[in-house]
Amino acid sequence: MKQVVSFEDLGQRPYAEVWDYQESLLQANVALKQQGRGAETRHRLLFVVHPPVYTLGKSGDPQHVLISAEERSARSIEFFHTNRGGDITYHGPGQWVVYPILDLEKFERDIGKYLRSLEEVIIRLLADYGLKGARSVGETGVWLDPADPVRARKICAIGVRCSRWISMHGLALNVNTELSYFQHIVPCGIPDKQVTSLEKELGIRLPMEEVREKLLFHFAQEFHWSYH
Repeated sequence: MKQVVSFEDLGQRPYAEVWDYQESLLQANVALKQQGRGAETRHRLLFVVHPPVYTLGKSGDPQHVLISAEERSARSIEFFHTNRGGDITYHGPGQWVVYPILDLEKFERDIGKYLRSLEEVIIRLLADYGLKGARSVGETGVWLDPADPVRARKICAIGVRCSRWISMHGLALNVNTELSYFQHIVPCGIPDKQVTSLEKELGIRLPMEEVREKLLFHFAQEFHWSYH
């Protein structure tokens, strides 16, 4: 049976506010599961743009943040140690952050496959713009030229959390992102690869709404769901 997903564009919202919102949606679904049969969980897909913020995954290394708290404050960059997987990354204007709140038991109980599906959404979107996205062995996310140690560059970071097969957190795609913010961290804890954006690769700024609609299409294609 094709699953139905509720889509919500949150606009620009602070990271902490949306983290709390995700947690509330996850916990509501967990509570429904605990009720047993007859209680239907609800899938959600949240799109948001955050003000500048660095987020560190639960297994991340704080030393991968290269500027002090005082410097972050002076630059109006927030910082959060989160409960998602992965290491340090940046969120900010010009970047689509996508949070799927899904009951993976209604898809497949396989976190690895779920991560590969998130990557596939981005790979298909990049192909729309004539770019060849790829996976890097042993590293979650989507890259361009990952096998070339000189040219390898990451365009999409991915980190998730799952509780009773309910997912939260998700992916961050650099569209028109100001890439200088990545110079103050070791992105995803990987010191020898660059970060890029659609704007940098294509030489033009893209309408965020255009990229959002393409992402929605490819999510529906990859996960075989419909929206309401």
